[in-house]
Parts: sequence; structure tokens; C-alpha cells
Amino acid sequence: MGARRALHFVFKVGDRARTARFYRELLGMSVLRHEEFEEGCKASCNGMAALTTAAPRTLPYDGKWSKTMVGYGPEDNHFVAELTYNYGIGEYRLGNDFLGITLVSSQAVSNAKKMGWPLKEVTAGVFETEAPGGYKFYLEDKEQKKKDPVLKVTLGVSDLHKSVNYWSHLLGMKIYEKDEEKQRALLGYADNQCKLELKAVGGAVDHGTAFGRIAFSCAKEELPNIEALMKKENQTILTPLVSLDTPGKATVQVVILADPDGHEICFVGDEAFRDLSKVDPNGGKLLDDAMAADKSDTWFAARNMKKVSA
Repeated sequence: MGARRALHFVFKVGDRARTARFYRELLGMSVLRHEEFEEGCKASCNGMAALTTAAPRTLPYDGKWSKTMVGYGPEDNHFVAELTYNYGIGEYRLGNDFLGITLVSSQAVSNAKKMGWPLKEVTAGVFETEAPGGYKFYLEDKEQKKKDPVLKVTLGVSDLHKSVNYWSHLLGMKIYEKDEEKQRALLGYADNQCKLELKAVGGAVDHGTAFGRIAFSCAKEELPNIEALMKKENQTILTPLVSLDTPGKATVQVVILADPDGHEICFVGDEAFRDLSKVDPNGGKLLDDAMAADKSDTWFAARNMKKVSA
């Protein structure tokens, strides 16, 4: 198995302006790239793809969505967040599937205090806060010494042993820690990458409507092998191996899986993804322009309509 990389986690956001402020002004992340779309994704990989490609548009915001990548540095060597905004949806219901992202940043803690953003110290030097929509972030109040301050993504699981077996034996992750008493495990592909923490939730995993997705890259030639292994092991494949075209950019190949608890996992060919994910110096302006041009709230209000609660 070749080198694999942890890439990003996908969040669905209902309030794009407040969300952008949280990531930029509180966490101190930058906009790496931003794209606007008029219809859903071929791989049902973002937004409301499964719902919007099946029927013609009847309202001006049907099917319209955007994708914004934010992080502390280039996607080549940083774990980042993908913010998916559907113009016609105002909020999403959280489940117990996503339990938080942990990062090291004394600046983020300082920013939160200055902004008056709710902050709770959960252990010595570790603060819990929430992004708009309720997504939890854990901020370690220390000077960031590693290149990438994002330490881990924590996901809820119903059966720790079963999940560890899936992620380690089938997806090839190294087990860094396993604590049976606390029912948690820490896994990853490399010491210097963002890790995946699995934590038992004491029952079934509920994905709500805010369910996200975690993405990894691998050598392009490994993708058919991953798909074949999942078929052999009778595991869930949400999107069989497919090529995705982005106008003016590289064509990438992806396969999308689901683990025993239904957590969505995207594997993408590394070489093409590195080309696709180059930092766009105009990304921040593109996001700002899109937010300024977004009249969806006004449009719905003028018609005494509310955006859909997914």
C-alpha cells in the first residue's frame, strides 16, 4: 500500500457568513479556494446532489450550492475543512456521529475571548467551542509548533472493536492508541498527519441531516483495489469508482465508502487531487463576492417563506 493522506472533513453549513467569520477570525484559517455550483455533484459528494439533479429547477435557489476550502495552509500538507452551503437550506440537525475536531492554537483561544464567542474549558488548557450549526471544536491553548495545528477528528461509533478492525485492517490505518476502558482509539496514516479518533457513543450512531464526510488521498492505481476489497468483504460502497471533471482543472477519480456505522469516506487519486486543490489566491475574494451577491435570505423572507430545515 502506498502513502495515504488525510485531506479534509466536509461540513454542511446553513449560515455561510457566520461560518466564514468563525473559521477566519476565530480559528485564524484562510480561504484556500471557493467554487459556486448551479447543480449537484456527479458523485453525490456534496450539497444536495442526490435531490437536485433529479428534477428541473422551479425556484431560483434550487440546486445552487457552494464549496469553500479553509485551513491553515495548502492542502498538500494540511488537514482542512470543506464548507458546503446549499442556498435553499437554513439549518441541519446534528447527530452523534461527529464529535469534534481538536487543534492546537493559543491564538484561536485568544480570538474567541476577544470576540466573546462561547468558550468552555473542559480540561486544563483545552477549550470547547462551537462553529455555527453546533459543530464542536476543541482548542488546545498552546503555541503551535507542528506545521499543521489540526490534531484529530473524532467520530462516534457503536462498536469500537468492529470500527477499529474496519479502519485498520481494511483501510490500512495504524493504531496509535487504544483505550478499552474509555472506549476510544486513535488511528492514522502517518505521525505528522491529522489523526482519526473513534469513540464509542454507547448505542447507535445517529447521523442527523448534518452528516459530513472524511476524505483521504491515495495513489490513483490503489482506487480499484480499495473498491475490490470492499466488494470482497461485503462492505458498503456509496459511489463506485468514478471520474469527476472540474472545468479548467484536473479530472479526479474517487470512490466513496461507508464504515460499519455509516460514516462516509472518500478516497481520491492523489496526483490529480494535488493539482485540483492548489491554493487559489483569489479564494477569499470569490467567497466574499458570493456572500455579497447571495440574496437568498431576502428572497425567502419577501415571500413569507423559510429556508428548508434539512
